[in-house]
Amino acid sequence: MSYAGTMRALAAGGALMMMAGPAFSLDGADLVAKLNAAMGMPGAPLAAQTIDVRGSTVTLRGATYKPVEADPAITLGDITLEGVEEDNGGYFIETVAFPDVTATEDKTTVTISDISMSGVTVPATATGDSLDSVLLYEEASTGPMKVTVDGKTVFSVTSSSSATDVAEDQSAVGFAIEVDGIEADLSTVEDAKSREALQSLGMTKLSGTMSLSGSWQAEEGVVDLEEYVFDFANVGKLSMALSFSGYTMDFVRAAQQASQAMEANAGKEAQDAASLAMLGLMQRLTFNSAEISFQDAGITSRALDYAGKEQGVSGENMAQMLKAMTPMMLAQYNVPKLQNMVTEAVNTYLDNPGNLTISAEPENPVPFPMIMGAAMGAPNTLPDVLGVTVEANRRQ
Repeated sequence: MSYAGTMRALAAGGALMMMAGPAFSLDGADLVAKLNAAMGMPGAPLAAQTIDVRGSTVTLRGATYKPVEADPAITLGDITLEGVEEDNGGYFIETVAFPDVTATEDKTTVTISDISMSGVTVPATATGDSLDSVLLYEEASTGPMKVTVDGKTVFSVTSSSSATDVAEDQSAVGFAIEVDGIEADLSTVEDAKSREALQSLGMTKLSGTMSLSGSWQAEEGVVDLEEYVFDFANVGKLSMALSFSGYTMDFVRAAQQASQAMEANAGKEAQDAASLAMLGLMQRLTFNSAEISFQDAGITSRALDYAGKEQGVSGENMAQMLKAMTPMMLAQYNVPKLQNMVTEAVNTYLDNPGNLTISAEPENPVPFPMIMGAAMGAPNTLPDVLGVTVEANRRQ
């Protein structure tokens, strides 16, 4: 091929590459816009000074986050999104890496490091009625987090992680959260009386973990919070579970609109109208079941000793006083069945602190309006409506 022919071929190839380039390059601005739309917040909470796109990597330089329009934006720095792919109008992001966060206000400083997410799905449209219109991620984690006041650490976390698992048919999503190495220093509480109580209870320093797991069936609107646990050494483990229905995508959209209306309109009339809308939404929910349980790890005996000391008696005598007071306190509510259950459970627990469990399992799901009606009109019927039981030292 002649020199001139070679140059013409190169020029033609270059022109083709230039024309093809925009078709295959990522639109960073569109990605950010769809991220904001999927967050379901007013305005554009996520912003960046510049958006740098290089291949499948998108860098949001000088990024800020503003969840509430009236509040100042939080400076995040440069956020790096790697392995970004366009997916039917939406996006899939392999990993998102955030810069370490340091925020200071007055004497308080918060630091968080090693923040990342993976397997992020950004929907093409956030107005659909299935999970493919929801912003989802497979895993997220942080490293150490610390809160200091006047240079002294008052709260810290070693690490946290969360994961989601979306069903193949996009009908449901499971979720789990773990927070490890929670440390809280309560010795700095300023009120002398409160500080004395915490010292007597052995709670000037807390050490523990938190975990949560559950699922959401989006089409049926069923939320099962299977386990929500706070476990603190030398204190105890508080476990909660809850199941309710009616939390559909339609409910989520309506709740977001009501919340945005409350934020956008500060006037009392607008606030009242938005509050009524939220109350109306709550009436679309149905209660399935709930349970709360406490497993003692030493706090009960210390609490009895402290309360007894305040009354001038021993912890054992304080326990006997509580056992005698329980049926008398409950008698005024005219719920004899519940009164007997609670009295028996309290007696068993105070004699040998183990665990105390309160469950609510109605024979059939109960609409929230029925619960509110019973609470206002005949509160003594609520235990039967909800199928309430109280037990102590139940086998775990």
